[in-house]
Amino acid sequence: MERLNSRTVIGGLLLALPLCFLVYLAIGPRLISPLALFAGSGTEALARDAVILNAIRLPRAVMAVLVGASLAVCGAVMQGLFRNPLADPSLIGVSSGASAGASFMIVFGASIMQGNQLLGLSVVSIGAVAGAILAVFLVYRLSTDRYGTSVITMLLSGVAIGAVASALNNLFTYFADSVMLRRISVWEMGNLEGASWERVALMATVALVLCWRLPRYRSALNAFLLGESEARYLGIDVERVKKELIFVTALAVGVSVVVVGNIAFVGLVVPHMLRGAMGPDHRALLPGVALAGATLLLVADMAARTLISPAELPAGILTVLVGAPVFFYLLIRNRALNNPEKM
Repeated sequence: MERLNSRTVIGGLLLALPLCFLVYLAIGPRLISPLALFAGSGTEALARDAVILNAIRLPRAVMAVLVGASLAVCGAVMQGLFRNPLADPSLIGVSSGASAGASFMIVFGASIMQGNQLLGLSVVSIGAVAGAILAVFLVYRLSTDRYGTSVITMLLSGVAIGAVASALNNLFTYFADSVMLRRISVWEMGNLEGASWERVALMATVALVLCWRLPRYRSALNAFLLGESEARYLGIDVERVKKELIFVTALAVGVSVVVVGNIAFVGLVVPHMLRGAMGPDHRALLPGVALAGATLLLVADMAARTLISPAELPAGILTVLVGAPVFFYLLIRNRALNNPEKM
């Protein structure tokens, strides 16, 4: 794939994201001008449009931007840390753990705290938080010894913990009734329908943590592409960098799963595409994937809201339907370029 200038790519994404955001606010069962947000006292129709935008579409659009950007950035970090362009944030088990925790609370714990919420999160979301934290803790403990944290062992531990969490999820599903099965299915598909300003504030806090911590590790991630030994020779504290990157990534992915459910392929396809288009330099790659991930999830959720209106599709389904063919195309293209008989 021919490399593009990183400034050109980021500039194009900076234009595309606000445009998609405005279109998102306008399109729905009822077409509304985004200017209605700034309408003061006016007609009853204007007041109704302003309520729809402020209470439904705007928090959902902001949530799509925050979750898409966070998942894409975490995917780029994981691919750099594991030195594998096919790595995904779910490799460390956080998504599987969150799903198992949510399923447990749907089946067994919903009656304990019926109607109670914390920071806008239901009891199911609180169970997802506990499941994600437990999964990451187990993966980290299994991959760490007195010599440090092994990336390969962490990868294998993540696969094992993910398999155990999936088995528990199936076990909870076995005991669920029809209503519980429906809730579990909707959760696992990923849906932004429940976006609220409380959840947006929680996700925005995590996104700010990413913006604060990750930029200082862009050069370290570039050094990791050469190998851990080479990174040490360059003066990088490898163990400290790995621990912080894993913690920050687990936090962001875990909270994303908690607020919107499982959104697949954003953390895998977007970094892979941008790395092929811009190159592996994380100084440009991280802001690029943040913009691209936000735009992708925004467009996917916009399509989810409108394709079968007035009903809605889960956004997670559309990210897979769009991401999987693109990913297959990239794999086939790379295989063709790497085939010496065609050179």
